[in-house]
Amino acid sequence: MIIMKNILGKFKDKRILILGFGEEGISTYRIIKEEFPFQNLAVADLKEKNKFEQSILQDIEKDKNTTFIFGKDYLSKIDNYDVIIKSPGISPTKIVDHIGGDKTFITQTEIFFEECQGKIIGVTGTKGKTTTSTLIYEILKKAGLKCYLVGNIGQPALEVLKKHNDKDSLYIYELSSHQLAGLKFSPHISIILNIGTDHLDWHGSQEEYVKAKENILMHHKVDDIAILNHDDKIVRELANLTKAKSLFFSLEDKKCEAFFDGDLLRVKLPSQDELTIDPRKILLRGKHNWLNILAASIAAKELGVENKVITDLIYSFKGLEHRLEPVAKIKGVTFINDSISTNPTSLQAAINSFLEPITLIMGGFDRGLDYQDLAKEIVINKQVKRVIIIGEVGPKMIRSLNKAGFRGSIINLKQKPMAKIVGNAFRNTPRGGVVLLSPAAASFDMFKDYKDRGNQFKKAIQALSNEQK
Repeated sequence: MIIMKNILGKFKDKRILILGFGEEGISTYRIIKEEFPFQNLAVADLKEKNKFEQSILQDIEKDKNTTFIFGKDYLSKIDNYDVIIKSPGISPTKIVDHIGGDKTFITQTEIFFEECQGKIIGVTGTKGKTTTSTLIYEILKKAGLKCYLVGNIGQPALEVLKKHNDKDSLYIYELSSHQLAGLKFSPHISIILNIGTDHLDWHGSQEEYVKAKENILMHHKVDDIAILNHDDKIVRELANLTKAKSLFFSLEDKKCEAFFDGDLLRVKLPSQDELTIDPRKILLRGKHNWLNILAASIAAKELGVENKVITDLIYSFKGLEHRLEPVAKIKGVTFINDSISTNPTSLQAAINSFLEPITLIMGGFDRGLDYQDLAKEIVINKQVKRVIIIGEVGPKMIRSLNKAGFRGSIINLKQKPMAKIVGNAFRNTPRGGVVLLSPAAASFDMFKDYKDRGNQFKKAIQALSNEQK
């Protein structure tokens, strides 16, 4: 099945550069080579050639018709190309000085929206989008609907579209601010969970970050649906930007379509049976997950899923790996892996999910985020008794905690091995306490990605458990 017929047909005689050769870039490259082998194509990436996996190197060695540019000079030839398919991880600010003349910039997300024949459910937010996207997918799958999970999780979007592209399919697309920036399409159903502060190194400012999030609503048609968090002031006000029907969820306002009444979560949509959910039966920790559940429930009901299917799935859903994931209990100390926490908003939700004393492991790669408000929340929380700081952003976090008046202990382990970090946390946490890895920062200074960070945390805990037996 040819899936790039519409968009790449426009660029048949153009010189195309795939900028960024990660998972999305590799996927785009392989599809173009299969569908348009005649295309004048090039690939550029900051990574050195010998750092790629063997299977990718084999493709590169076989391909004599594509220009490959790897290493620190990967942007040097960018001006030689007419169309640039940019990977989401590359900020426009990094390439602006290398561009002259008219260029067409597109992304894999834009290609997907252009070519997709089915219905797209787009999910974004500073925190919670992975959990909510997965929850919607699992509910729709349990209901017997033809659905696929794409975007930041699941398979690369175009890989899915190549195998399954028809009007009966539903695509749950987790959309980051990087993917939304500059996007000129809106999903059929858009969900905004919250808007905090994140990715300022990529966007340059909070204003640009919010503007990117707005794009999920800007191109709706009147028969589309926007599902919005009424408790988040920024999100609530964004409802004015869309032509879609707006449906709100809230833990504070009972006038919304989905809300918490003090005992039950309720979803009341026009001309539909009311859905009730008992929070005591929910396995996911934290009230922030109640909001995710309300958003997912609205989407499922709008797609015709029966109430019992929704509640059965919600009550059995245990959550995601690396998101408030229980790892082990060693001599009364519980270890929780929340490595997917890469910003202050997600860490705040994490610490508010526990009543036990917390030893918090936080820190990592410095992306220019401000941690002062988070430090204040940690002080207010009172359950955080000690903080273990790791990574290059450590000094900034320590200054923020001291300025906020944090009275607990602060231990700066910088870039120590994970085994040392876990051991220190265990020694400093009393029986009945929780060791929580929730970094509020990216992982790239010490680890391959957040999954690697979480896996090393779990491996170190397993080794500690064996020692304690």
